[in-house]
Amino acid sequence: MSNKPSKAQTNAQFNKGLLNFLQQSPTPFHAVASLSAMLDKAGFVRLDEAQSWKLERAKSYYVCRNDSSIVAFKTGRKDLTKSGVRITGAHTDSPCLKIKPTPELKRQGYLQLGVEVYGGALLHPWFDRDLSIAGRVHFQKRNGELASVLIDLRAPVAIIPSLAIHLDRAVNEGRALNAQKELPPLLLQFPNKAAEEKFSFADFLLKEIRKNTAAKQAQVVLSHELFLYDTQAPALVGLEGQFIASARLDNLLSCYLACRALIDSDSEHASVLVCNDHEEVGSASTSGAAGPFLEKVLSRWITSMHKAPDAMDRVIHHSFLISIDNAHGVHPNYAEKHDELHKPLLNAGPVIKINANQRYASNSESVALFTALCKQQKVPTQSFVMRSDMACGSTIGPITATGLGVTTLDVGVPTFGMHSIRELAGADDALALSKVVTAYYDR
Repeated sequence: MSNKPSKAQTNAQFNKGLLNFLQQSPTPFHAVASLSAMLDKAGFVRLDEAQSWKLERAKSYYVCRNDSSIVAFKTGRKDLTKSGVRITGAHTDSPCLKIKPTPELKRQGYLQLGVEVYGGALLHPWFDRDLSIAGRVHFQKRNGELASVLIDLRAPVAIIPSLAIHLDRAVNEGRALNAQKELPPLLLQFPNKAAEEKFSFADFLLKEIRKNTAAKQAQVVLSHELFLYDTQAPALVGLEGQFIASARLDNLLSCYLACRALIDSDSEHASVLVCNDHEEVGSASTSGAAGPFLEKVLSRWITSMHKAPDAMDRVIHHSFLISIDNAHGVHPNYAEKHDELHKPLLNAGPVIKINANQRYASNSESVALFTALCKQQKVPTQSFVMRSDMACGSTIGPITATGLGVTTLDVGVPTFGMHSIRELAGADDALALSKVVTAYYDR
């Protein structure tokens, strides 16, 4: 009898790791910390952009920028100018509510926080949820040194209560939300006016960060990047557990499956994973796909291995990028929102994303290569093309392809509820795509 794990056992093991990763990664900062922990455990060496690098063949490295973007790579054993680099890309950020710099709102004896909408979030699902706060806080120590620390309150400390239907009878007939007025969450009811006047969010943060060993000497909070998130844990749902329900599936699911693929791949070929921040707001930042992060890492790596002035161009010519970002599965209640011949199903394989106006970077060459890989791995493929009378979203694929000049494919796992506070994916799809990406790294 074979000792090889069954498909169900393999899926269960993979999804257990995925659900834990999602739970531990409420913000891009925490996602990069979680990815770093995975890479550390796998023997990758962390690099510092501020230091000189001494890279060796057949070794594994990673480097972070802004604590929210990461590039991990295996240098491989082959000549880069002849074999190129196998790259996958995803993003660490998700649409959400971000706390404003001076957030305190004291109204009617309650404490609320002012928030901004980050990215194209579905807003209605944020109401009546148990919310917590996580992110990065910068502070000054008693000796004057500046430092930062990640925080995650974990507990449900906030909620955005809905207005009762008795006070808004037309609410179910459709109503636009006013983000400034209706989204501030409720955190506290003050016992008296003196307590209200005394409360300071900065003082609250200072007390919280001092719980962390790295911030025990904090004297004053200087700035923060904090986000609200739903405390409900990721879960397998459905009568037979066929679906994954979680926040931030777009696009932490892709980050996890691609990182697992890089770790599981051999060290023969030069392979890269880039997970950028700020995709949901246009990618235009030092750590976003439109910034120089990936190009600088590749340049330092390639020039350390090859001194020829044209080495970078030659490597890119032989390279390939798979941009992995979730796709729209056909929703049974809204099937008319899809093109009739392009209706991806959950648990039916990865979705190749195509757009005539280059909102996705796939072309016939990149589609052919990926389809052949899927056939080799016995993984079915699907395709998605937006209805011709609807606007199409985009990914880091076209941005990275434009910056590097690398042949690119856009692909992703089909999902429902994209950009909601809780999204849905098929329980079989993440592992299936990860296997294909592992084979891509190994080819």
